[in-house]
Amino acid sequence: MKLTLLSGTNRPGSNTRKIVSIIADLYQDLGHPVEILDLADLPQDIFLPQSYAKKPDSFGRFSETILQSDGVHIVTPEYNGGVPGILKYFIDMLKFPESFEHRPVVFTGLAGGMWGALRPVEQLQAIFGYRNAYICPERVFLPHVSGLLSDDGNLTDASIVDRLRSQATAFVKFAGQLQAIR
Repeated sequence: MKLTLLSGTNRPGSNTRKIVSIIADLYQDLGHPVEILDLADLPQDIFLPQSYAKKPDSFGRFSETILQSDGVHIVTPEYNGGVPGILKYFIDMLKFPESFEHRPVVFTGLAGGMWGALRPVEQLQAIFGYRNAYICPERVFLPHVSGLLSDDGNLTDASIVDRLRSQATAFVKFAGQLQAIR
């Protein structure tokens, strides 16, 4: 089974990338390595206005990774009470409807505030519901994320690691069951 882990921001030095790295290790431990897509690596020509009409060839790797994936785990920060603009733009640039139609997705949200990105995850659930994705109900929210990370980028609370491991385990099962019927 091929799973993709999406870092939902292009902000330099983002805590999202640190959490993505931790989650990737958890999938590896479960015997399901993931391919990481980092929006910081998006090609600059995707931002040209003509990209709406014709996607640049440099975007092909991103599009194909999603299309070939048996499930997508999205890690999103909360920016100004919502989904980062770059994440929404990325979703909009992907082929419709095949990029997410009947594709399993799961969400991890992180924020500096107390709600742990509840709002952007709810927004993403609406977007992916519209795109006819299968939404795994095992969401994880990480409030006050800076306080959860050590200086070397590891989580300081074992219960958070356990929740992320439980989410990854549930998503592998969820995506595997759906793969059998797709």
